Amino acid sequence: MRLKSTLDQWLTLYEIDRAGSFQAAAIVLNKSHTTLIYSVKKLESQLGITLIEVKGRRAVLTEDGKSLLRRATTMLEQARELENISKQLSKGFESEITIAVDHLCDLAWLYKPMEQYVNINGATSVQVVETSLTKTTDMVINERADISIINLPVTNYSAEAFGVITMVPIVAATHPLALKNIVSLTEISTLPQIVIRDLGYEPTKKHQQDVGWLKSRQRITVDNFTHAFQAVEQGVGFCRIPEHMVRDRNKTQVVVLEVEHAQKYQVPMHLTLPKGAKTGPAAKAFYDILLQSASHRRKQY
Repeated sequence: MRLKSTLDQWLTLYEIDRAGSFQAAAIVLNKSHTTLIYSVKKLESQLGITLIEVKGRRAVLTEDGKSLLRRATTMLEQARELENISKQLSKGFESEITIAVDHLCDLAWLYKPMEQYVNINGATSVQVVETSLTKTTDMVINERADISIINLPVTNYSAEAFGVITMVPIVAATHPLALKNIVSLTEISTLPQIVIRDLGYEPTKKHQQDVGWLKSRQRITVDNFTHAFQAVEQGVGFCRIPEHMVRDRNKTQVVVLEVEHAQKYQVPMHLTLPKGAKTGPAAKAFYDILLQSASHRRKQY
């Protein structure tokens, strides 16, 4: 289907409406006012309706003109966005980047900076992949991510400090141990311990990686902390959970235990660029924003 109108004609109508006259719009568009008058008259002829009425020195859109321009404005914004995206792609910006984020990380540290990033880069889509244990390392050493948020630095890969996660033990608020001021390791060892599965574990290729105190008589292994929370809330057992996740949940459902000699431990988070010098400009730009946000967080505390 051949279109009767052009983007340039709608842009002319837009600028006339914004400026209030043909003369003022002509200055903005760097064209003569007679060229603009001809463009509008041609558009009216093509569409078979009147778009502008001249009242005194002002050019005023008709009701039909206003109705069509509201729709055309969206089209003009999309055209500008296409040009901006084309400009970014011409500079070598990747059409897509992959961010690997360790499951312990506070996701606000990722998505708040991402809000800033997508506002300045409309050309690049972002894939976010959750990792844990061996998968966290695998995403780095096999260069499966453009940016990785990891815990301990991976050998021979540079890393920058990103934050610290505090792990705390929780049980259901209805559990008998929730009423005790201090709980011993012996007492919690009698409870089933809910642990998170190593997302990179493949029985035929590598050994499963374990972290932390795992001496409970029984383990319940789940895929993620969402499952772990639900298991704890239902009274299945206890689990060590990132403190920020506990703050975000319904605190009436769980209680943080005071465990003798094992109350809490901390896990450092780091940023790394798995592809090193091969990292593209879009990934580098987001990496810089993430670092800036981490620096800002440290200054607040």
